[in-house]
Amino acid sequence: MRLDPVAFIHDLQFHDLPADVVAQAKRCLLDLVGVAASGRQTELSRIVHNFAVSQMGASSGGARLLFDGRRASLTGAAYAGASTIDAFDAHDGHRLTKGHAGVAVLPALLAFAESRPLTGREFITALVIGYEIAIRAGMALHATARDYHTSGAWNALGCAAVGARILPLDENATRQALGAAEYHGPRSQMMRCIDHPTMVKDGSGWGALAGVSAACLAADGFSGAPALLIESEAVVPFWRDLGTRWEITHQYLKPFPVCRWAHPAMDAIEALICAHRIRRDDIAAIEIHTFAEAVRLGTRPPRTTEEAQYAMGFPVAAMAVRGTVGAAELSEDGLRDAAINALLERVRLVEESSLSNRFPAERLATVTVTLQNGERLTSPPTGARGDPEIPLAEDEVAAKFHRLADALPTRRQAIIERSIAALDTDGAALRALTEAILTPI
Repeated sequence: MRLDPVAFIHDLQFHDLPADVVAQAKRCLLDLVGVAASGRQTELSRIVHNFAVSQMGASSGGARLLFDGRRASLTGAAYAGASTIDAFDAHDGHRLTKGHAGVAVLPALLAFAESRPLTGREFITALVIGYEIAIRAGMALHATARDYHTSGAWNALGCAAVGARILPLDENATRQALGAAEYHGPRSQMMRCIDHPTMVKDGSGWGALAGVSAACLAADGFSGAPALLIESEAVVPFWRDLGTRWEITHQYLKPFPVCRWAHPAMDAIEALICAHRIRRDDIAAIEIHTFAEAVRLGTRPPRTTEEAQYAMGFPVAAMAVRGTVGAAELSEDGLRDAAINALLERVRLVEESSLSNRFPAERLATVTVTLQNGERLTSPPTGARGDPEIPLAEDEVAAKFHRLADALPTRRQAIIERSIAALDTDGAALRALTEAILTPI
């Protein structure tokens, strides 16, 4: 029997959530907060925070901005928060959506939670609802649309669902909110950002704005066109197992803050270097065989952080030279590293049709390193660590959080970790968490 998404939004309770879903929600939450802390250090985040305050400010009420403390409207806070997480491309994602849900859902949830008292269990339940609605809407949109659109096109529905749950909206208003969110969600062209990386990123800031706006409008009687991604017969298969199969558990977590499509090649070259004890000066050339979309990332030398995040050659060369790719490698110092850029000139990308045919369900790369002595070393087809089949260990998730949140005092990092772990058991945990992530760095 087809499960009604509107009933799912309003009827789901914390006790309905399997233990692995709760655990994954906490992992995603910790990961997103760490990414937000790093994202807050970017120029993109500075711009959108100031924009939210000046153009979407709130003289009273509203919601606080992530790691900022200033207030904006609910829509402004959600927009700035999602844009901030999107600014540092290390957030979680889902292969079949070819994009990201949590980046918009969490800031929307935090904005709504500022105006409504919630328990930690209600917070987790609303977060899961946002993920499940957004991800399924994303899969439905990719299956029914010809264009490759940014995540904002569908994570807007997850934000509207969170608003419908918390405000709360009745059944009819919820359907109107979902319809308005779908109608106004940004159908921006993802590959244009891949070819010309700038601060427009993955459209998630605008998805959050559209979804939160839709819920607030529906609360006042605004009507929206039917959400075809939920209501039409063509998408029924994507909703049949809602509440029994949990898409949040199929999220991946990223070890590195660059486009997910580059990760398989980065993991492949890291494995080759470790297995054969290759020194960077031993490398004469690198050849990467991968799927078509990843090849589009290119080997151009990046001039900005955004160009470095949407690249293939640069992060692979950086991995070979420095052994890691993080904030330092995406900074001005990293972009100008002579050794990285010299190796980048010797990186070649090749589309492998067999790998293109397996995308997006599988994202694979094969890397061949040619040494200065002429020897060629080739990796097997390699997937990316952090995928559901190759999950990051708990200590890796924690280490990533601390690495990304290093601008925060150690005590504050500990409060965030403890609060997330105790959201379902400690009545004071949610307040401690929100204070830790909504006050200035």
